[in-house]
Amino acid sequence: MSVEYTNRRGRKHYLHEGKTKTGKPKYFFSMKAVGTLVNTIPDGYEIYEHPSAQVFLRKIPPQIITPEEVAIVREGVKKYAKLDDFIIDVKDNQIVVYLCDQNVDNLMEIALPVSSADATRMRATLIQSLSFSPTMQFVLEDVQIRTFVVERWCFLGSVDDWIALDRSTNLNALVKQYGQHLGKESFYELMPQG
Repeated sequence: MSVEYTNRRGRKHYLHEGKTKTGKPKYFFSMKAVGTLVNTIPDGYEIYEHPSAQVFLRKIPPQIITPEEVAIVREGVKKYAKLDDFIIDVKDNQIVVYLCDQNVDNLMEIALPVSSADATRMRATLIQSLSFSPTMQFVLEDVQIRTFVVERWCFLGSVDDWIALDRSTNLNALVKQYGQHLGKESFYELMPQG
């Protein structure tokens, strides 16, 4: 049986093996179940789904960020920003919060009145097709004492870069103080702390 993975959009992907120019094996996912399919994930590799829903096989990266730190950010966004439609991605020393580019509640209001069961199904289907953008990140600056820098994305066309807002060894405090602004107008007023 070949390695299969269904991404958040409900699309099934199959792991294939190819060859590099030098003859070494290379691995990739395709939605086609034909070709040289792979039966097991090679040692030292993992399946990674990018927030854009693209699926890759990648070498397992060193774990710099702990699962507990990821959970602090995930639960903090739910609690303080009161958001459901977001993605948390970990890349190297960064915990990145991706917010939905569309307003799911507004899109649901446009839909014809439906039963609550149909509305739940419709919302789940709708979320599969949404796009997400990086909005805030918590960057581990000092691995030993676990100092994080919180940054927000600047959406000004002339800037398009991360703006460092604050730093602390207390990730909970950073998430509480800055996470509450996610998805709100006050987000755009966040400026670096002196």
